[in-house]
Amino acid sequence: MLDTLFHMLSYPFMVRAFAVGTLVALCSALLGVSLVLKRYSMIGDGLSHVGFGALALAAALNVAPLTVAIPVVVVAAVLLLRISGGSRIKGDSAIALISTSSLAVGVMVISVTTGMNTDVYNYMFGSILAMSEEDVRLSVLLSVIVLVLFFFFYQKIFAITFDETFAQATGVRAGLYNTLIAVLTAVTIVLGMRMMGALLISSLIIFPALTSMRVCRTFKSVIVNSAAVSVVCLVVGITVSYVCATPAGASVVMVNIAALCVYALVGALRNRRGGK
Repeated sequence: MLDTLFHMLSYPFMVRAFAVGTLVALCSALLGVSLVLKRYSMIGDGLSHVGFGALALAAALNVAPLTVAIPVVVVAAVLLLRISGGSRIKGDSAIALISTSSLAVGVMVISVTTGMNTDVYNYMFGSILAMSEEDVRLSVLLSVIVLVLFFFFYQKIFAITFDETFAQATGVRAGLYNTLIAVLTAVTIVLGMRMMGALLISSLIIFPALTSMRVCRTFKSVIVNSAAVSVVCLVVGITVSYVCATPAGASVVMVNIAALCVYALVGALRNRRGGK
């Protein structure tokens, strides 16, 4: 096992995949707990489709993908909150509206410019070979910023996650912190798309939180456990991808599914013992 790990780390692209993947998995898990508890977990899926449209546009214009995708997805996240909160279009309908529109734009841009080339497949399904050194530096910097902001505003995020109305009554600017969560999620989604792909990146947000909730009972314990599960599944998934020559994104998701099943079994056994 150690020989395999050392062999993998001898390749620069694998080092980049582990570095960026671990940070993105950590950010996704932390934000995912709040999104799942607020019943807004599908925002990741919607924003990933927006990211695909932005990456397709960047490829057509031959400009750096992340410099185009990040601001576009951040704007979409803020717009999504405003649409779902201030009009008759609510929650899942707003996500479906923006995500399908963005996906259509991306497909149209691709069809009239570059066509379905390797880059497009990488954007849709992910590739550990897709990240350049410049992408890695930007990804690491932005991931650290996301983590710092999350922990700095942890108490506020906790408050609006469990009782937004009470938080507002105590003076917490719920709208501001909801926007912060959406923006941090948008940045994390874009950073993870290069490796996981637009179709699978939302799994990093949903699975660790749902897995941890099978056995953990407090917000803090769910947060800590989600972070650990997400990072471990990411590392194991990339290792499986390397050894078995399978797609990285799909391998990570399959490991997450296995972890969810194990945690669900442990939770069911514990509940059964507690009921006796």
